[in-house]
Amino acid sequence: MASASGFPASFYGEPGVLGLLANGISAFLVLLQNFHGARTGIPAEGVENILAGIHLILIGGVCQLVAGLLSFRKYDHLSGTSFVGYAALWASYGATRIFLGANQQSSSLFNESAIINSTFQDLFTNTSINKTDMFIKESAIAGLVPYILLSFLLAFCSATVNYIMPFVFGAITLTLIFEAVGLVAGWGLVVSGVLELLILLFAIYGSSALLIKGLAQRYVLKGFGNPLFNVLLLGTTNASSSQSLGQEKKKNTKYAEPMALGFFCDTVSPFIFAFYAFNYFPSLSVAAIWITINSAAQLLSSYYAYMRQDCYHATKFGLHCVFWLVKTWEEHVVSVTISRAEAGEVRHAMVGNWFFVAAALVLCIASLHKDTLELVHNSFFVLVTISTISQIPIERYYIFFGVTCSLFTLLSYYGTFARLINTIAEKSLIPVGPQPVSTESLQKYLSNLKRSKQPEPEDKGAQLPDALFYLCNGVAALSAIHSSQLSLAFFDLTVPWVLIPGAIIQAYVSRLQVQGGKRFGSVVPSFYVAIWATWSWFRFAGHRLEISTESANGFAAGAIAFLVINAFLILVAAYSNLVLLALTTIMEVVIVCFLLSTLGRLPYQLEVAMLAIFAIICLYGMLASLVNSIFSKTLIPVGPSLIKDKKNKESETTYPCFVTNSRETSGLLKIAKLLESSGVCGIPTDTVYALAASCKNPSAIEKIYSIKDRPAEKPICICISSVEQLVATKPPFSPLLWEFMRNVYPGGISCIVPKGDWLLKLGVGPAYDRVGTRDSIMIRVPDHTATAHLCEFTGPLAITSANPSGEADSTHHDMVINRLGHKIDGVLCDGESNEVVASTVVNCLKIDEGTISILREGCVPALKVRQIFERVKSSML
Repeated sequence: MASASGFPASFYGEPGVLGLLANGISAFLVLLQNFHGARTGIPAEGVENILAGIHLILIGGVCQLVAGLLSFRKYDHLSGTSFVGYAALWASYGATRIFLGANQQSSSLFNESAIINSTFQDLFTNTSINKTDMFIKESAIAGLVPYILLSFLLAFCSATVNYIMPFVFGAITLTLIFEAVGLVAGWGLVVSGVLELLILLFAIYGSSALLIKGLAQRYVLKGFGNPLFNVLLLGTTNASSSQSLGQEKKKNTKYAEPMALGFFCDTVSPFIFAFYAFNYFPSLSVAAIWITINSAAQLLSSYYAYMRQDCYHATKFGLHCVFWLVKTWEEHVVSVTISRAEAGEVRHAMVGNWFFVAAALVLCIASLHKDTLELVHNSFFVLVTISTISQIPIERYYIFFGVTCSLFTLLSYYGTFARLINTIAEKSLIPVGPQPVSTESLQKYLSNLKRSKQPEPEDKGAQLPDALFYLCNGVAALSAIHSSQLSLAFFDLTVPWVLIPGAIIQAYVSRLQVQGGKRFGSVVPSFYVAIWATWSWFRFAGHRLEISTESANGFAAGAIAFLVINAFLILVAAYSNLVLLALTTIMEVVIVCFLLSTLGRLPYQLEVAMLAIFAIICLYGMLASLVNSIFSKTLIPVGPSLIKDKKNKESETTYPCFVTNSRETSGLLKIAKLLESSGVCGIPTDTVYALAASCKNPSAIEKIYSIKDRPAEKPICICISSVEQLVATKPPFSPLLWEFMRNVYPGGISCIVPKGDWLLKLGVGPAYDRVGTRDSIMIRVPDHTATAHLCEFTGPLAITSANPSGEADSTHHDMVINRLGHKIDGVLCDGESNEVVASTVVNCLKIDEGTISILREGCVPALKVRQIFERVKSSML
C-alpha cells in the first residue's frame, strides 16, 4: 500500500509533514539572518530584509497554507487551524520585512545624498525615515503579540493530541516573544535565533515521524498518537452541549470544523486595531497588511463552513472578514491622507457603518438557538460595529473603538480555546453555555412572520451563499450613498467601502454560487461584481484617474450594457423569488442613475433613495436566507417565483428509472418496495452514492455485479441501520470489537468482521454466500438518516459504490441517473454527497490480538481511526 501511494501521496495523506517543514524552514531563514547580524554586529537591512520577506511568504505562508487546506480536508481540526494561522503569521511577518527593507533602502539613498550634499532638509528627511522605520517595527510588535498568545494556546491544545507538536508550537511561542523584543533590543534576536534552531530540530523530527508513518502505515518514530495528557482532564462533559455538538458533527464529516480558525482570526484583527486606536503607532500602513492576510484566513473559515453546509458560520465569518477589511483600508486612508482630527467631518458621511450594525444584529437573532458563547460573541461584535458609527465624536471615537476591540479580542481568544478543545475531545469540556432559546421556540417565533400560506420555493442548497450575497451588496449600496458636495478625501474613503464588499468579497460569493449548483450559477453575483467595481472607479476614484470626457463616454456605453444585462437578470429573478426580483428591479434604477452620472445629469435624491431601498432589501434577504437555511425550512418568507418552470414537472417522466426525493416518506417507501421486489436502486450514504440490493434476494445481488461489470471475486459489503440492530443477532464478537464499533459507528468506516450464522438472524437470508468472503464480511453503518430508515424498512442491504467498475465514485444523484439509470430500478435523490471518496476500510479480524489494519484510507483519516482504536483499547485495560 505504501509503495502504491508513492512519496507525494504521503504528503497528501499526512499534511503535517509539509506544515512542520514549512515552520522549520521559515524559522531557519530568520535564524540565519539573526545569527549573521549578531556575528557581524550589523542588523539585516535593505535587500536582505526584502529577500527574507519573500522567502517567508513563499515557504512559511504559501506552503503552510497548502498544509492547512489539506488538514481541513483530512478532518484534522487542530492542524488545519494551526497551519492556516501560522501561514498568516509568516506571510504577515514576511510582508513586514519587505516593507522594512524597502524603507531602509530609501533611508540609505538619503544617507548617501546627505554625505554628498549635507543640508538641513536632507537631515530632516532622514529623521522622518527613521521615524517611519520605528512605526513599522511598532506595527510588527502589535501583530506579533496576538500570535504569541494564540501560539501558546495551540501548543497547549496540541499537548492533548501528541507530544511533538507542543514542542514545535511552544518553541514558536518563545521565538515570537523574543522576535518582538528584538525589534527594539538587538539581544532579543540572538535568543530568538537559538529558539528558532529548536523549532527546526523539532520540525525535522516531527515531519520525519509523519513521513515514515505515511509510507509504512504505522508509527516507527514516536511522538504522534500519544498525547502528553488526556484532554478529558480539562473538564466534565455537559450533556446537553455534548449532544448538540454531536449533532453538529453528524451533519457533515467531509471537512474539519472551521469555527476555531474563525475565532482565531477574530482574535488577531481587533487586537491590532486596539493598539492602533490607543495610538501605539500613528499609521495603519503595515498593520493593514497583517489584518488583510488574517482576513483572508478568516475567509477560508467561512469557505470551509460553507463546505460543511453550515450557513450560519459561513455568513458570520464572511461578515467579520468584510468588516475588518473595510475598516482596515478606511483607517489606512485616514492615517495616510488625512489626520485623525480632520477625519471627524468625513466620518459623518460613512453610512455603510449602519449596515454592519444591522447585519450584526441579524447574526444575534440567528445565534439565539446556538450556545451562549455564540450569542455573547455576536453581541460584542454588535458593540464593535456600534463603536465605528460616524455619529460618535472623533475625540471619543478611538477610545470607544479600542475598548470594544479589546473586549472582543478576549472573548474571541476564549472562543478559540473552547472550540479547539471541544472539537478535539468531541465533547463539551470547556463551558460554552446552554442554548439561550430552544430551537423549537425560536422557530415558532420566527414562523409568526410568515403570514402567507402560499408555497415557497425549496432551494436550500442555493440559500447557503445567498446570505453573503445580500450582505456584500447591502454594504456596498449603503456605502455608495453620498451628497453632491463632498471633499476629495471622502471619495478616497468610499473606494474601499464599495470595492471590497461589492467586488472583492462578492467574487468569493460568486465562487460559492457556482459550487452550490444553483440553476443560474453565479450569474447575478458575478455581474454585480462588475457593477460595483465600475461604480467605485468612476464615481469615487475618478479624481485620481483624471477621467476625460472620452473616457466618461466609454463608461456611459458600459452603463447601457449594464442596463440590458440586468434586464435579463430581472427575468432570471422572476424564476426565483420576490426578494431577488425586487433587488434586481431596484438595481435597474440604480444603473440608470449611474448612466446619468456619466452624462453629468445625476439626480442625487433619486440615487440616494434607490440605494437606501436596495440596502433594506438586502438586509431582509440576508435575514431570510440565513434563518431559512439554518432551520432548513421557510420561516421568513421570500415570496414565490412569478414564473413557474413547467419543464421541471414534465422532466420527471423522462428519467430512465424511478426517481424520488430522500426527504419524502412516500418516496422512501417506494424505494423499499422496489428493493424487496428484487430491484437494485441507487441510494445516498454518508460518503458517496451506492447501489443497493436486499440481502433477502440473491438474484438482486447478482444484478449488481452485471450492472457494474464488477469482477466476481470482489466481495460486497452489507449496510445496517445501527449497531443495536447488530447486537440483537448476538454475534460472537469480543468486548474490544464491540466497543470499537460503537465508537466509529455511525460514520464513514467499513469494518471487516468474522462471518457466521448471526448473519441469518440479521436477515441476510439466501444471499449469505453472495456477500463478503467465505470467512469475513464488511459492515457499514452510514451516518445518514434516510439510509438508516431504509435499512429499517428492508433489513440489511448489500451495497457497493454506484459507478461502473473502475470509474470514479458518484457524488451526486444526477451522476447515478446518467451513468446507471437505464440499468437500475430507482434512485433516492439527496443532492451532492457528503464526501468525494468512499469509506475507510478497517480489518478487525485480529482485533483481539490488539491490532487493526487499514486496507483503504477513505473519508476518515487512518490516523483518526488508529487514535480511536488506541483510546478504546486503553479504556478496556
